Amino acid sequence: MKDIKYIGVNDYDIDLFEGQYMLEKGMAYNSYAIIDDSIAIMDSVDKIAVDRWLANVDDALQGKAPAYLVVQHLEPDHSAGIQALADKYPDMTVVMTAKAKAMLPQFCDVDPNRVDAVGEGDTLCLGSHTLTFMLAPMVHWPEVMVSYESSEKVLFSADAFGKFGTTDADEKWNCEARRYYFNIVGKYGAPVQTLLKKAAALDIETICPLHGPILTDTIPEVMSLYNTWSSYQPEDRGVFIAYASIHGNTAEAAYKMKEILEAKGCPRVAIADLSRDDIAECVEDGFRHSVLLCMASSYDGSVFAPMADYLHHLQSKAFQNRTVGLVENFSWGASSARTMRAEFEKMKNITVLDDIVSIKTRMTDENVSQLEALADKLIASC
Repeated sequence: MKDIKYIGVNDYDIDLFEGQYMLEKGMAYNSYAIIDDSIAIMDSVDKIAVDRWLANVDDALQGKAPAYLVVQHLEPDHSAGIQALADKYPDMTVVMTAKAKAMLPQFCDVDPNRVDAVGEGDTLCLGSHTLTFMLAPMVHWPEVMVSYESSEKVLFSADAFGKFGTTDADEKWNCEARRYYFNIVGKYGAPVQTLLKKAAALDIETICPLHGPILTDTIPEVMSLYNTWSSYQPEDRGVFIAYASIHGNTAEAAYKMKEILEAKGCPRVAIADLSRDDIAECVEDGFRHSVLLCMASSYDGSVFAPMADYLHHLQSKAFQNRTVGLVENFSWGASSARTMRAEFEKMKNITVLDDIVSIKTRMTDENVSQLEALADKLIASC
């Protein structure tokens, strides 16, 4: 990018995002400066990064003052610096959607007379650069917009196309972008589809999201994956085994099923221990695969808590369009299978296979034969 400078901040120390998502490689809070006759700052950052961000603004502007702060998303990890920048530059105008303007007093005390509300298709000329604003409500908050800069063909995409991790994290975009999408944006597939249709009409050479790296060469792949994810279609043919085991017997059966599926040629098999593994990654894997196998112990007339928690997460993120298999384990009261089935019946377009395997404490030879038969059904559903 010629006249667009990155002024965001990488936080290498944070280990938990939004109080729930584990981070191994920190987090990027992205912001950009468009240097032109009129200077526009694109978004602010989280409170832990404000001081470093203000230093980056100073370095990019070289003594000049910004005419505009464009706020595409008001969530606190992108709005904590609004007040500080407005105080530093009293002649600066803040640009955001009407919905964002109405919400702004919840986040800071900027004079509303300094705020310009923009709508769909409105433009802002900075000189040789022109921003066109497009509303993107519920991607993933109601006040969101994105901005397209036509001279350099840049889409400022708010939280869309972002990922966990810093901008310089040495990893492929897909994995942490997938975990980010399904856990943060995943419930809002229809609004994402609307945004993708708007983006398809643009000539985009660069995507500048609010988290993660700036995207260039991989844009076609990124758009394709977002289309798959937001239409609730599986990315991979295969089975994801999610198990919740109290004393280890259900875990033993889960790994036996993994062995059976692989021996039978299942195109892809993944497995997770819901008691120990990152729940956000388990949500990601549930959406990623075409078939989900839930294996859980009965507990207190219901299902073991880690599985109940997982099913709650799936339902809250609009899990749908999948085939599901069930395996239960119990010693004296079978309850996990019916509880899991009841939860899946609350979700959209879920096919629960009738071949439920019931294990009474320890896996028997008969149970192995039942797992073999269930494996055939699961593979056929891939």
